[in-house]
Amino acid sequence: MKIAVLKETAAGERRVSATPETVKKFIGLGATVAVEAGAGETASIADQGYADAGATVGARAQVLADADIVLGVQGPDPDQLAGLKQGAWIVAGLNPFGERARVDRYAALGAEALAMELMPRITRAQSMDILSSQSNLSGYKAVLDAASEYGRAFPMMMTAAGTVSAAKVFVMGVGVAGLQAIATARRLGAQVSATDVRAATREQIQSLGAKPIFVENVQGIEGEGSGGYATEMSDEYKAAQAELVSSHIAKQDIVITTALIPGRPAPRLISDAQIASMKPGSVIVDLAVEAGGNVEGAVAGEVVTVHGVKIVGHRNVPSRLAADTSALFARNLFNFLSAFWDKETGRPVLDEEIGNAVRLTQGGKVVNDRLKG
Repeated sequence: MKIAVLKETAAGERRVSATPETVKKFIGLGATVAVEAGAGETASIADQGYADAGATVGARAQVLADADIVLGVQGPDPDQLAGLKQGAWIVAGLNPFGERARVDRYAALGAEALAMELMPRITRAQSMDILSSQSNLSGYKAVLDAASEYGRAFPMMMTAAGTVSAAKVFVMGVGVAGLQAIATARRLGAQVSATDVRAATREQIQSLGAKPIFVENVQGIEGEGSGGYATEMSDEYKAAQAELVSSHIAKQDIVITTALIPGRPAPRLISDAQIASMKPGSVIVDLAVEAGGNVEGAVAGEVVTVHGVKIVGHRNVPSRLAADTSALFARNLFNFLSAFWDKETGRPVLDEEIGNAVRLTQGGKVVNDRLKG
């Protein structure tokens, strides 16, 4: 069983899908590992580190030759998979809804493509969940990016010359990224509030010392979709939420938005009029900018100023902390493959529940139910 680790080629991608730690673990299972030269450079991992862990390091063609499993952070370009043998697995974040044409090309190559972001949110798969591991650090980085753009201090400071007020931070969307954003902003001394469409998050917000901002008196709306994700809300809820947020957001110094709905454009949370109500010098960080954005006027890959408010729209935020996010991503991949490792055959054998959830292509066809029709 040969596992290939490729150097990422997507623009701005600095992560890598394996580390010396996971290479050693794969070898311990009986696999051989080949790593493309330079794969870990942007994540602060030298080729020698992989070699010391027992991997062979070489050119892409050498790494792909006879590979049974190809690991990646983002899906590799099918044009760069020349020589990939029939039935080889491609295990990575494959963005199947945004890159459907690429999925079709994986099928045409005869590869079995496994999309790690489709991992079901069940207890036994938590350690395999790339969305959670990467979102955690995205929430942390969002606060640091906000602090960098914000022209004032975060904590309250009492000095002989007077008192500096604490920054007011509002987090919209309390999933993994939002919870980490709350915790990080609190560590920096900010006055933090947060909201979410899922009523169950109220206690989580309070447990981190933040103030929950929730729509009241709108019955029968919990906002909980499958797998713990938020779902679309009713028009009644949206109107009530917009009114509540408009009054609250005008008083905030920093707003961080994190709301995503899998397979759909990001919901719009902040309008141009709401931005205009904020104080000049305020900052908004839109973590959903690549999915269409939670914030009107946000631009993917740019920091723009609208009505005197900075809107931060960095692409691929996990890649901005490449060493740590790579370590977590690599462990997710190892946890996934090792959980199904069959000692007799010397390779992973997926079960139906997780296999059917993540498998996109097999036998030259697209087989995932979510991509059919």
